[in-house]
Amino acid sequence: MPKILITNDDSFEAKGLEVLINAVKDLGEVYIVAPATHKSACSHSLTITKPLRFIEIDKNFFKLDDGTPADCVYLAMDKIFKEQKPDIVLSGINHGANMGEDVNYSGTAAGAFEGAVHGIPSIAFSQVLKSYDIPPAEVDWSKAADVARELTKKVLEGKINIPHRQILNVNIPNTKEIKGYKVTKLGYRLYGFDAHKHHNPRGEEYYWIGLHPLKFKEEENSDFFAVKNGYVSITPLKLDITAYETIEELKNINV
Repeated sequence: MPKILITNDDSFEAKGLEVLINAVKDLGEVYIVAPATHKSACSHSLTITKPLRFIEIDKNFFKLDDGTPADCVYLAMDKIFKEQKPDIVLSGINHGANMGEDVNYSGTAAGAFEGAVHGIPSIAFSQVLKSYDIPPAEVDWSKAADVARELTKKVLEGKINIPHRQILNVNIPNTKEIKGYKVTKLGYRLYGFDAHKHHNPRGEEYYWIGLHPLKFKEEENSDFFAVKNGYVSITPLKLDITAYETIEELKNINV
């Protein structure tokens, strides 16, 4: 049976993780290594300044004490898959979108990217929400589960090829009816600032970074436009972030 490694950035207790496990558990032998706590926006960070502990939750299910999604995949390669790599790495299903430049912050995308580092076909799944305030228990995860199962099955069957050192970043719209799939580029995210200043009981100042509304440029071939119009967005991403179009220009600079 194919071996499936699952991680996320919403912690081992997240509803989206449970949904993803149930969606693919009959497609192969499933292993879960997930962060012990919420790790959103941790990007592709590895923990190198302190030790990490695998804690067994159930058969083939581990939480990584204070680990990131990248830690989870990285250490799973040594603890679980030393003899044979998994056939696919799945990350998610994230509680909220990961579109546009947000993938640079995303722990969900990073979990998949760490799979790509090790040469494993990898997919990041995110359930887009109309508001981040919607509790996981009130989200209709059924469409996201169907999408995750369908895409995972097609990759395992060889019907979808994920090139070496690339991932698929998948965003599922929050809508009653999904119109289909669109292969997209990353949207152009419009950012603002949402930092809240407070004071602790000792009078010391601290800041808490908040959330921004999902605002993007209107580009018809972008992930945001597809999701906004009721389509599942599939964006191929790669580890190589070289700006090739600028190489020749820089060669002409006299430095």
